[in-house]
Amino acid sequence: MDRLWAPWRLSYVATAKPPTDADPCFLCQSQAESNDRDNLLVARRPHAIVVLNRFPYNNGHLLIAPKAHKSHLAELIDDETLELQKLIIEYMARIDGLMKPQGWNVGLNLGRVAGAGLPGHLHWHLVPRWNGDTNFMPVMSDTRVIVQSLESMYDLLAQD
Repeated sequence: MDRLWAPWRLSYVATAKPPTDADPCFLCQSQAESNDRDNLLVARRPHAIVVLNRFPYNNGHLLIAPKAHKSHLAELIDDETLELQKLIIEYMARIDGLMKPQGWNVGLNLGRVAGAGLPGHLHWHLVPRWNGDTNFMPVMSDTRVIVQSLESMYDLLAQD
């Protein structure tokens, strides 16, 4: 029998509970702290940040968010909108060069009913995809197989 090793998921599984509006915003918390590696904060820009998803759907799953805690697209100023879109393009190109994905899922969930786990802080998901990266595991056992550690992915993306 093959075994899957994903120790970073234990903290999520062990403490999983429905989010509430009283829960602290991890995107705001990570910006307030100085240890970007521990917070998986890959890049800081004047109006936006890039963070590795701590519970990724696939290798290289990134969150791109405005620095300001905003929940609606209409709240963004033009400089934020432009910087967010440029970061999406920049990090797709970086991952294309480093990891050679064969496709992408890029999305924004607006509101809890749309799947937003953090509905108070806008963030785009960038998920690189490869042929064969999905299989029976999510369907049969609600398990995803991630083949690279978050620390290794952080080190790869944080290089300038």
